[in-house]
Amino acid sequence: MTAMTSHLQPRECKLIKKESESFGFCLRLEKFKTGHLIRNVEKGSPAAKAGLRDGDRILRVNGVFVDKEDHGQVAELVRKSENSVVFLVLDENSYENAQKEGVSFEQLGKKVLAQNQPEHPPRGSPNGTPGLIPQPQFCYLVKKGNSYGFSLKSTEGQKGLFIIDLSPRGPAAKAGVRPNDRLIEVNGENVENDTHEEVVEKVRRSGDRVMFLLSSTETDQYYSRHKMQLKREMATLKFLPHKPRILELKKGKNGYGFYLRKEQNSKGHLIKDIDSGSPAAKGGLKDNDVLVAVNGDPVEALDHNAVVEKIRMCGEKTTLTVVDEETDTMYKMARLSPCLYHHAARVQPIRAAEVVMHCPEEEHQKPRLSKLIKGPNGFGFHLNAIQDVPGPFIKEVLH
Repeated sequence: MTAMTSHLQPRECKLIKKESESFGFCLRLEKFKTGHLIRNVEKGSPAAKAGLRDGDRILRVNGVFVDKEDHGQVAELVRKSENSVVFLVLDENSYENAQKEGVSFEQLGKKVLAQNQPEHPPRGSPNGTPGLIPQPQFCYLVKKGNSYGFSLKSTEGQKGLFIIDLSPRGPAAKAGVRPNDRLIEVNGENVENDTHEEVVEKVRRSGDRVMFLLSSTETDQYYSRHKMQLKREMATLKFLPHKPRILELKKGKNGYGFYLRKEQNSKGHLIKDIDSGSPAAKGGLKDNDVLVAVNGDPVEALDHNAVVEKIRMCGEKTTLTVVDEETDTMYKMARLSPCLYHHAARVQPIRAAEVVMHCPEEEHQKPRLSKLIKGPNGFGFHLNAIQDVPGPFIKEVLH
C-alpha cells in the first residue's frame, strides 16, 4: 500500500428509508468533474443520517464497484435497492487527489470491504426499517448476449453456492441480485445440496431466462440466530419484473364482452374473443390473458364451468386478476401462483426508490410529453422541491 492510499479513508454509508420517504440526495454528473457525485443532501434525511456529504463520490453500491460505470446504470442499481442501500464513498478532495496520483479505486474499495466486512441493510424487510424480518427474494434473469453477468463459488463450511463477480451492467444485477447472495433455488428446484457442476448445468439448460431464489448474508444470519427455518413461502416477489393485472369490470347490456376458454395445453383459463368497445376491452383485458383470480379468489385449480359460474355470481361488476403470457411463464418457472403477488402487494405497497439524476449538459436530453389519466388513488407520484435547485421534481412514482 502506498503512502497515498494509506491516508485515504473511504466511508461506508448505510441508508435506510421508510416507504413515505426519499433518500434525500441527488446523484449527479457534472461538467469538468469526474465520478458519480452526491449533491443536495437534505437535512435530517436518511442520506444525512447515514453520513453522506456534498461532493462525495460513490465508489461502490451494495458492494458492486461503479466508479467507471455509466451514470444511468449506477442510478438503476440504487433504484433496485428499494428502501435500503449501502454506499462506499470518498470525500471530494481525497477523490480528486487520488485520481491525480493514479490510485486504483477498485482495489482501495476491496481493502476497505475486507477490513470492515460490511453487512447490507435487510433488503427484504417490508419497509427497510430495523426490527423487521428480512426475506429471501425471487429474481428473474433474462440473458443478454452469452452471459448472465455473474459467477458462482462454494464456501467451505457453508451450504450452497454464492454469487460472485457480479457485473454492474449484467442481467443479474438488473434483476436485483447482489454480491455474496446464496443460491437456494433454480427454476423452483432446490439446489442447496447440488454440486457446482450440477447447478451450472441447470442454469445452462434454462436457456436465456432463469428464475433464482436467493438469500443474502444478513437474511441467513437472522434466521440462524433466531433458529428459524427459511422457507420459500417467506420470499419477497417485489423484484420480479412482470406483474399480474387487477381489472375492475362493470357489465354492459351485452355482458362483459369476452369468452373464457379452458385450453387442453394446461395454460389455464384463457381470455378470448374480446368485443370491440366492450367493458372487457375498455377495462384492459387482452386476448390470451390467463385468468388467475375472480374477486381475489384463486381459480387456477377450478374447472371451466366453476369459473364461469363464479363470474356469473358476481352480478353487475367483477374484479379479475389476469396475467399475460410472459408473466404466466415467469411465475410458472418459479412454481408460484400469480395470486401471491397481489396478496403481498396489499400487505405492503411497493414504491420505487428515489434517485434524482442530472445529466451532463453536453448530452442535450430532449423533453418528454406524458399524458396521464387519473386513477382511483390519483396520478401516482409526488411533486417536490430541492433547495438551491430550480424547478419541481417528480418523486415517489408508484409502480
